[in-house]
Amino acid sequence: MSAIRNDWTIEEVQNLLQLPFNDLMFKAQSVHREHFNPNEVQVSTLLSIKTGACPEDCKYCPQSAHYHTGLDRERLMAVESVLQEAQAAKDKGASRFCMGAAWRNPKDRDMPYIMEMIKGVKELGLESCMTLGMLSAEQAKLLQQAGLDYYNHNLDTSPEFYGDIITTRTYQDRIDTLTNVRDAGMKVCAGGIVGMGESVKDRASLLVQLANLPKHPESVPINMLVKVEGTPFAKLEDLDNFEFVRTVAVARILMPQSHVRLSAGREDMNDEMQALCFLAGANSIFYGEKLLTTANPEADADLRLFERLGITPEQTDGYDDEVHTAVIEDAIAEQEQPVRFYDAS
Repeated sequence: MSAIRNDWTIEEVQNLLQLPFNDLMFKAQSVHREHFNPNEVQVSTLLSIKTGACPEDCKYCPQSAHYHTGLDRERLMAVESVLQEAQAAKDKGASRFCMGAAWRNPKDRDMPYIMEMIKGVKELGLESCMTLGMLSAEQAKLLQQAGLDYYNHNLDTSPEFYGDIITTRTYQDRIDTLTNVRDAGMKVCAGGIVGMGESVKDRASLLVQLANLPKHPESVPINMLVKVEGTPFAKLEDLDNFEFVRTVAVARILMPQSHVRLSAGREDMNDEMQALCFLAGANSIFYGEKLLTTANPEADADLRLFERLGITPEQTDGYDDEVHTAVIEDAIAEQEQPVRFYDAS
C-alpha cells in the first residue's frame, strides 16, 4: 500500500514529472487501484451563484472586474433558484453540488442566504461544496454548522510563480483559508491551474504545496487554463497535452487517497485525452454544460464517454477498498498465466 507522505521535495516531484510517460502512467495507475475502484468517477455539478465583478486581479479569470471580457454581472441568486438547479443536477446523476461566488470574501450579510442554500442542498441528499473566496475562522464555522461538506479554495500555482498571476491576495491568504476550513471540521478541495506559462518546476512546487499540507485535500482539482478574450492570458501558448496528463498522474501518486478532478479545460480535451487522464488516476469530473462561466462538455457526452470506457458514476457512500482488492485478487487467480508487473521505480 502506498505510504501517505507530507514531506515531498520539489526535486523528487520534478523527477516524477520527467519519468518516461509509460513508467509514470504505470506508477499512477498502480497507486490509483490501491485506493479506488478504477472504473468509477465521481460526478459533481458546479453552479455560479454570483457572477462577475470580483475585485481580485487573477490574470486567468473572466470574472475579474479588472478586465473587460463581456461577462454580465449578476447578483447573488435566490435560494429557491439555487435549489432548483441542485435538483436538476441530481436528476442528471450528480452526487455533489458545488456553488461558486465571484467574491474576494463573503460579507456577513450574505451568510444567512448561503447557509440556507447549504441546508437545502443537503436535504436533497447531495454532498455540498462551496467556493466563496477567502474565509475567516468564524465564517468557516458557520458554513460547517450549516452542513457544508467541502470548501474549495485553490492555490492556483507555485509560491514562486504566484506573483505573476495575482497581486490582490497573497499565497499565505490562501493557506490561511484552507487552515480555517480544516479547523472548522470541513473537507478541503484545493488544486491549481496549469498552462499559465509556468515551468515544470512550478508545477512540481504547486503539487508539493498541496501534498505537504498537514492533511491532503480530499479533492484536488487540476485545471487547464481556459483562455478568455479580455484577460491577460488570452494569448498564451497552449500547454502540451502530455504535460497536463503528467500533472494529473503525479497528483495521484502524491495524494493517493484524494479525488483528483478534471476541472476547467475539459471542453477542449478530446475523448482520448480524457481517457488518458482517467488512466493516470483522475476520478472526478464536473458535469454539465457550464463550469461557472466557461463551457464544459455536455452531460450526455460525458455519459457516452463513460459507457465507451466502462466507467460508472461513483456513489456517495464511498468505496470499499477491501472488497475491490478481493475482486482484483480473484481476477488474477483466474488468469491462465501469472500476471507480471514491470517495476518502474
